[in-house]
Amino acid sequence: MKPKTQLTSLEDAIAQMCQIPASRLAIEEVPLKQLYGRVLAENLHAPVQIPHWDYSAMDGYVLRYADLNANGETTLPISQRITAGSSAQPLEPKTAARIFTGSPIPSGADTVVMQEDCTGTEGSVTFHRIPKQGANIRRAGEDIQRDAVCLAAGTLLDAASVGLAASLGLTSLAVKKRLRVALLCTGDEIIEPGNPLLPGQIHGSNAYILTGMLERAGYEVIDLGQVPDRLDATVAALSRASKEADIIVSTGGVSVGEEDHVRAAVEQAGRLDLWRLNIKPGKPLAFGHVGTTPFVGLPGNPVSAYITCALALIPFLRHLQGTQAMSALTFEDRAAFDWPRSDKRREFLRARLSLGADGTPEATIHPQQGSGVLSSVVWAEGLVDLAEEQTVRRGDKVRYRPLTGMLG
Repeated sequence: MKPKTQLTSLEDAIAQMCQIPASRLAIEEVPLKQLYGRVLAENLHAPVQIPHWDYSAMDGYVLRYADLNANGETTLPISQRITAGSSAQPLEPKTAARIFTGSPIPSGADTVVMQEDCTGTEGSVTFHRIPKQGANIRRAGEDIQRDAVCLAAGTLLDAASVGLAASLGLTSLAVKKRLRVALLCTGDEIIEPGNPLLPGQIHGSNAYILTGMLERAGYEVIDLGQVPDRLDATVAALSRASKEADIIVSTGGVSVGEEDHVRAAVEQAGRLDLWRLNIKPGKPLAFGHVGTTPFVGLPGNPVSAYITCALALIPFLRHLQGTQAMSALTFEDRAAFDWPRSDKRREFLRARLSLGADGTPEATIHPQQGSGVLSSVVWAEGLVDLAEEQTVRRGDKVRYRPLTGMLG
């Protein structure tokens, strides 16, 4: 199938890519401390309730609400002292117990009065204010009920979800194996860092950029190295990658130049369905298959590779991994810049937020927005998302997308 010649929107491209089914990945049991960034393979049903028992939410005194004098202060003897981690004895009638945050509520008691509303002595306590019955008690199971689904299959596990599993007493979870991403870079002008540059050569950065982004997002990267700008070498590299990985990702070689062989190689080894996006930077992005293995070809310019990886590749990989759909974070902020030159394509400007003189967040853009200016990506904390033909005057509202939300 020949690729479409018209430009395709970012959302339509991702939707088209995600029409293919998620990869069938094996499941493995992984210890808690190795779960960050992994994808839960099956619904997690709580083996216990959380909290396990009623406990105090405050430092104070626990009593029977009926023992309080509704018409004035109440003084009760202190019958026991309950600390976190201890077991409580049943509360004797007409007494109170000293209790601390996280300590279990003794049977017979139903209300905790925080210590600020009491005056305690060695053997008794006087209550100056009457709270509502049941105040300052966290009830058993009010967070998680036993057997409830507390984490759904497809959850991308983070610190909070791993902590939740730990609170349930679990030591490991069943997760999908990491998606294997074969990464190959093209360009005879690219050489490895550490080697001296000859005329016309540059040190390659794309492999390092993409490896870092993909590993941070939770994927296993298979580095196929630099591929010579020859059709036969590109076909051979793609064939090898299709046997070793769940998806193939390349940089460079997807434009229309005579030495851009990736497009022709994919069409020879499989098919190409999409190859130009209506965004700037990042127009020459390819999608297809090598055999049955999905293929995504990113642009060769470092900034374009970075941005298309964040905007298109990682959402597609999350789909293949079976990760629950994640909404792109977008905020509307005030522009601290002018952008008088509009473009026919949707533009993503490297940006960051700062506080204006009135304390309102405002977006500032890097002064150099060229697709080869890698320092602009290092500087940026997000992207200003401009629609086609959109111009900006200082003070206008613009859409701002933080990079941390896109990269995970």
